[in-house]
Amino acid sequence: MLRRARRLLALLTTAAAVLAGAPAPGLRAQAPEPVRRPTAVNWVRARGLLKQYRLPVDTSGISEVDAEIPPDVDSTDLQALCAARKVSIANARKGAESVLAELGSWVDPISDERRADAQRRLGCVASYTGDMATALQHFRAGRAALTPDLQEYPRLRPLAQSLDEAVGVTLMRQGEIDNCLVNPGADRCLFPLRPGGVHHSGAGALQAMDQFRTLLAASPADLDLRWLVNLSAMVAGKHPGGVPDPQLLPARLFNSEAALPRFTDVAPRVGLGRRDIAGGTITDDFDGDGLIDVVFSSVEMCTPLRFYRNRGDGRFEDRTEAAGLLAQLGGINLVQTDYDNDGRTDIYVMRGGWEVPMRNSLLRNNGDGTFTDVTRAAGLLSGDHATHSAVWLDFDGDGWLDLFVAHEFTPSSLFRNRRDGTFEDVSARAGVDRTAFSKGVTAGDYDNDGFPDLYVSNFMGENFLFHNNGNGTFSEVAAALGVDKPLASFSTWFFDYDNDGRLDLFVVGYAYSTTEFLKHYLGQPLAAEPLTLYAGQPGGTFKNVTEKVGLNRLVPAMGANFGDLDNDGFEDMYLGTGAPSYAALLPNIMLKNDAGRRFLDVTEATGTGHLQKGHGVAFADLDNDGDQDVVINVGGGVPGDTYDDALFMNPGGTANNWIALRLVGTKANRAAIGARITLRLGPARRYREVTSGGSFGASPLMQHIGLGAAKVIDAIEIDWPGSRTHQVLRDVAANRVLEIREGDDTPVVKTPARVAF
Repeated sequence: MLRRARRLLALLTTAAAVLAGAPAPGLRAQAPEPVRRPTAVNWVRARGLLKQYRLPVDTSGISEVDAEIPPDVDSTDLQALCAARKVSIANARKGAESVLAELGSWVDPISDERRADAQRRLGCVASYTGDMATALQHFRAGRAALTPDLQEYPRLRPLAQSLDEAVGVTLMRQGEIDNCLVNPGADRCLFPLRPGGVHHSGAGALQAMDQFRTLLAASPADLDLRWLVNLSAMVAGKHPGGVPDPQLLPARLFNSEAALPRFTDVAPRVGLGRRDIAGGTITDDFDGDGLIDVVFSSVEMCTPLRFYRNRGDGRFEDRTEAAGLLAQLGGINLVQTDYDNDGRTDIYVMRGGWEVPMRNSLLRNNGDGTFTDVTRAAGLLSGDHATHSAVWLDFDGDGWLDLFVAHEFTPSSLFRNRRDGTFEDVSARAGVDRTAFSKGVTAGDYDNDGFPDLYVSNFMGENFLFHNNGNGTFSEVAAALGVDKPLASFSTWFFDYDNDGRLDLFVVGYAYSTTEFLKHYLGQPLAAEPLTLYAGQPGGTFKNVTEKVGLNRLVPAMGANFGDLDNDGFEDMYLGTGAPSYAALLPNIMLKNDAGRRFLDVTEATGTGHLQKGHGVAFADLDNDGDQDVVINVGGGVPGDTYDDALFMNPGGTANNWIALRLVGTKANRAAIGARITLRLGPARRYREVTSGGSFGASPLMQHIGLGAAKVIDAIEIDWPGSRTHQVLRDVAANRVLEIREGDDTPVVKTPARVAF
């Protein structure tokens, strides 16, 4: 059964194509071992949903390689998983080569189709490793094998079309490798392109443009091809002149809807990040020096975590080895906490999402710059799950943080903190052990009853909202409150977007479709599920305000988070786009919150439209200048899709004020996760609930709150979780960092050093 589950997970990256009725690029030539799809996934409705829009060709090779992971690998052993990954690449290649050897020189429609598919699979495996020259040879060989049969055998045309597109996509990626990965300029890979982002060596992009133009001529209504023609022309320096007028996407379509200063990516200059693939991000102060450090993970099974200490002199220092983290391989997601109430920030690592079951890790901060893996000792070690997301909360109000983990196709887990460094699995007793293809989870007290609730975002099935009953159990109420959609969803979070004192719920409708993404700019109606915003209402209900606030658009966001770009007190959001496919070249999107009325696209103005995949996103004031910068874990899902991580520095420039609050619980959990903050600014209010933010990226637990023009806060009110303590501080000056201990009347004013990045 475990083998079947692993095979299913290995095929999930091509599930959308299967459901939409397209050829499944990841399926092996031989019949796969039969699997039983979990009933929690609404496959029938999902199939109908996904048939409505076009899906991009996927040449990443992730499904070909994942299908070859040995079924007997010890999924609790990170070194064994790394070794299994290397074996799976070799086996995927050998499998396709054996098909070609078996076919020999046979020439007939069936043999031609099998030969073309074997060449396609070899091309995908080469693409997986980043060998684009070899991939191109295989894709072209596969396409040549079909040429004589297309007119007589129309069933071969979809495969031929996918191979034609694969050639163009591979040429485009080769152009990125030859240019973006060697060009240190701050404008590289930022959309809309400036002159500094144009490829200096245009061969790959020019050949890709020619390939896509030929395909578009045969399918002039295809928006995917239209986008690729325009994008390849842009990076080749041939836009707009190199695109025929009927197919031109003018740059003005992507102009910002509001003015904001342009951010600059300074990551390479300050020594932050690495060239790698997708993973999680944490921004927080791990050593207590008042400076925000950064931790990145990588989904690559052989790559360790990376811990970057903020030195305070304008540089980051890689302290991975010194911190004892080299053995922590892989990790699709990260989140920080203080699970043992010792005042030090710990790390939880999630693994296996989209791939195969594997262990997660709880890393205890020792307070001396090192971390210790305490997963086994804490009772959290398991190799039975593939995990995308987790959240810390004090669900029973005892002052200790508990852990909720959402898995893929296995029941979600709730672990109660025993207060002695260990955890107890109470999932069944609490009523949260539901099975789904879970992608995101967030905690928040949506009905203001003093107990944190849980929302689980599921891909290909209804979402869950677990209402905390206050007695150790939860009731699932998503459908009753009308928040069980989108059906295909991903990133999610609770926040108060309109500062009315009620938590709102944001959910990303995740359908990776270039066509559906472009419809927003072309004024065409969507076929896919959009971004979705549910506004909290009196009485603990919700109202769908997606269209009202201007979010009725598709942005296929994986990593995403929220923060306040201009200190106006209303939280903005940054959405990192992506999918395994190399054709997934859509800009990340920055949205400004217009005083709770609507969200405005400011991607072009801020210069944050990164074309490479955006995964872990965090908002944090890394230079202690009073505004939030944006950190992004950049890269795709396979080793050939690497890119440099990004740090977009906020240029400031507004006259708005701010306050940063580090809360320290005494009766409540020490990290104050779940604390409710109310700022009174004359008639205005600002509301926050302590959390690290969105999906795949964790902002600091210290809360940065914009005040607008206010220079003095009339009152800071804190409702501490669990203890129900209500604390009030009056007449607090703006533009400072305060440490507030539960029960203390006087906050401690911190004066962290400014950092010149």
